[in-house]
Amino acid sequence: MTTALYAGSFDPVTYGHLDVIERASRLFDRLVVAIGVHHDKKSEFDAHEREAMLRELVGPVAERTGGSIEVVTFTCLVVDIARRHEARVIVRGIRNSSDLDVEVGMAGMNAAMAPEIDTIYFGASSGVRHVASSLVKQIARLGGDVAAFVPPQVAEKLRARYPAD
Repeated sequence: MTTALYAGSFDPVTYGHLDVIERASRLFDRLVVAIGVHHDKKSEFDAHEREAMLRELVGPVAERTGGSIEVVTFTCLVVDIARRHEARVIVRGIRNSSDLDVEVGMAGMNAAMAPEIDTIYFGASSGVRHVASSLVKQIARLGGDVAAFVPPQVAEKLRARYPAD
C-alpha cells in the first residue's frame, strides 16, 4: 500500500487544493492531508477550523475516488510528519513557474533530510491555475465574492468573517 502526504496551510482550502487531493487520491492507496500549524504565522482560520473544513470536504472526494483520505495537523518538519504516517511520497501542487522554483528548492531540502521520500508535483488543472488562498482572503476582506474559488462551506465562513458593507 502506497501512502502519500499532501501538506499545506489550507488557509483557506480552495478548489485548487481539492483538485490536487482528488487527483492524488486516485493514484495512491492512502492520502494524508497534513495541515501545517505555524504558531508564528497569522492564520485566517485556526488549525481546528481548517481541520474541520477539510474533513467535511474530503469525505465526498474519498467516496468518488474510492481512496482513503486522512486529515491531520502538524507542527514539525514535513518529512517528519511523512515518516510518522509512513508516506513514501510528498505531493505538491504547482500553479506556475514561481511555484516550481520554490517547490524544487523545498524538495531538495526534503530529499537531503529524508532520501527515502520522493516528491511528486501535480500541475494545476486549467480551471484552478489562478486560485491562491492569499488572493481568496484578500477578495473576501474587500467584500468580494469568492464562490468561484472555494467550496460553498468555505465561502460562507469567509462571508461570516468579512460581511459585505
